[in-house]
Amino acid sequence: MGTEKRIAIHLVEHASWADLVPEDAALVGHAAQAAGRAYAPYSNFHVGAALRSDDGTVVEGNNQENASFPAGICAERTALHAALSMRPSAVVRTIAIVVPSTDRPVTPCGICRQALLEQEHRQGAPIRVLMAVPDGVVWELAAASDLLPFSFDPTFLTR
Repeated sequence: MGTEKRIAIHLVEHASWADLVPEDAALVGHAAQAAGRAYAPYSNFHVGAALRSDDGTVVEGNNQENASFPAGICAERTALHAALSMRPSAVVRTIAIVVPSTDRPVTPCGICRQALLEQEHRQGAPIRVLMAVPDGVVWELAAASDLLPFSFDPTFLTR
């Protein structure tokens, strides 16, 4: 007979952006603005992301759809790859994600979770994740790895 184990994550729920420290509220605001510039003619599901790195730089991203659906890219990876292409040594401290058309926070898709986890391994530090709705609730996770408890990471590839 096996041993039952439980995995739990710690989530902080803020009632609104007003409950956030000013720099986090500003980051969520950047993500909301980025969502307004998303290219989503097929799904009409606009997503914005904004990340803040260790030097205080904020980089925005949004989803970019394509008629050939697999060719599109999510907001989280747009922001992450833009930041790292400009500064490969950047340490991403926080990412904020906003979907204006929902009444509850939306979590990153599986591919974005994996990309964020890879960056955590690359930089050796956690990435805080803020998931928000405009003028509403914000979910806060201390690390992107909380989104993917059974993850595939670079340690599996070592010999």
